[in-house]
Amino acid sequence: MRWLGILAVGAYIATVAVANALTARYGFVPVGFGLTATAGTYVIGCAFVCRILVQESYGSGSRGRLIMFAAILAGAALSWFVATPALAWASGVTFLISESADWAVYTPMRRRGWARAAVLGNGVGAVTDTFLFLWLAGFPILAAVPGQLVGKAYATIAYLGIGWLVRRAVLRDTLNTAGA
Repeated sequence: MRWLGILAVGAYIATVAVANALTARYGFVPVGFGLTATAGTYVIGCAFVCRILVQESYGSGSRGRLIMFAAILAGAALSWFVATPALAWASGVTFLISESADWAVYTPMRRRGWARAAVLGNGVGAVTDTFLFLWLAGFPILAAVPGQLVGKAYATIAYLGIGWLVRRAVLRDTLNTAGA
């Protein structure tokens, strides 16, 4: 499972930077129902799932949190170069807070099942992320919130499905290897 953790950390860093680069380049894009969201919104759903995979790989203790916070800072630092300093700062602060909220919900809920914990944790993280990022980045909060939430819901559902399949395949490989 160690390779999954390394892959999840790398993917997390990349999704933060790519989301900010897309937002810097394209601004707001349509998400359906006449709503718009920042262009990076579709990528952020992947970041939420990568956060879960980091925790699954490195644990919910201080080691896992330290690795997650280091990934957030690395993603924000990379964003400084591929987006704008303002987006990098807003994104870094937002992720530190929203991912902590996600972690706080996911960790105790994990005992009741992965899917339930992932959906609830990502929901809390998405709402926190939406309001805080829009405010810190200077975007219109009330006008953008509905589109951000719809876009993150699309993306998170798609990426959670992929995350569930990856997790299931990894567990199957781990069990098969342990039994061999």
